Amino acid sequence: MTIVEEGQITAAAKKLHIAQPPLSYQLKSLEEELGVQLMKRGSRNITLTPAGKLLKARAEQIFSLTTSTTRELELYKKGNAGTLSIGTISSSSTIIPDASIEKFANRYPNIQFDIHEGNSYEVIEMLDKGIIDVGIVRTPFRKSRLAVRDAKVEPIVAVFPRGKVIGKNKDTISLKELEKEPLIIYRRFNALLHSVFETEQIIPNIRCRNDDARTTLNWTKAGLGIGIVPLSALSVYDRKTLQHKAVDTKELNTQMAVIWKSDRQYSALTLEFIEDFANSIESLK
Repeated sequence: MTIVEEGQITAAAKKLHIAQPPLSYQLKSLEEELGVQLMKRGSRNITLTPAGKLLKARAEQIFSLTTSTTRELELYKKGNAGTLSIGTISSSSTIIPDASIEKFANRYPNIQFDIHEGNSYEVIEMLDKGIIDVGIVRTPFRKSRLAVRDAKVEPIVAVFPRGKVIGKNKDTISLKELEKEPLIIYRRFNALLHSVFETEQIIPNIRCRNDDARTTLNWTKAGLGIGIVPLSALSVYDRKTLQHKAVDTKELNTQMAVIWKSDRQYSALTLEFIEDFANSIESLK
C-alpha cells in the first residue's frame, strides 16, 4: 500500500525507513506467492496492473476491518462499549442520526460510531464484506440473505431552480409535463422511470445519469435539467435554492430501509442498536 501511495519503490522505502532492495524483494516475493504481476515498473513511477488494483481494493478493506476490530476490542475492555459500523446513503440524513441513536449513545457513552457512506449498492457490498454491521439503503434493492425493516414510502419529486416555471399544478407535475424536459436521474431509477414513461407512451429526455442524490441536486442547481430524486434527499439548504413538485404517478415512489445480514452473528450491543433504530424508522410510516 505504501508503494501504491508513494508511486515509487524508492519513495516508499524512504517512508518505511528501510532500504530499497529489501522492499523490492518483498514485492517480488508477494507477486510470486500470488502468481500474478501486481505492478509495472516505469522509469519514474509504478503502474498497477488489474490484479494490483484488485489487491489494493481488498487491502483497503482489510485495513479498515483490522482498525475497527482493534478499536472495538480496546473499547470492550471498558465494558458496555464497542464500535458500530454503519453504512449510509446520501439521502438518509433525514433519519440518521435520530432520537433513537441519541438515546443509545447516551446509554452507552463509550460507544463509537464508524460511518461509511456510499450509494445503496455500495452499502450492500460493504455489508456483504463485513465492513459494516448495519446499512441504510433505498428501494429498490436485492433482499436475499438480508434482514430488512422499512421506513415510510415517500414520493419521487421533480426538482428545479426557483424562478423556473414548469407544470400547471402547484404541488404536482405529470409525466406528460416532463416529456420534453432534460432529466437528471439516479442510474438505479433508470429502469423504473423508463417503465412508467413507457406506460404513458412517452420517451424521456435523459440529460444525465448518476449514482448520488447530491450529484443530481448539484447538476439541477447549475440549471442543466430537472432533477428526479426522493423527497427526503432535499435538505433545508436545497429548499432555499430549489423548488419541487411530486411526480404525479403512484408507481413512482421509494422508501429507505435498515438492513443487516440475516446469517451473521451479532453482539448483543449491535442487536440492541438495530432493534432500537429499526423501531424508530418504522414509526415514521
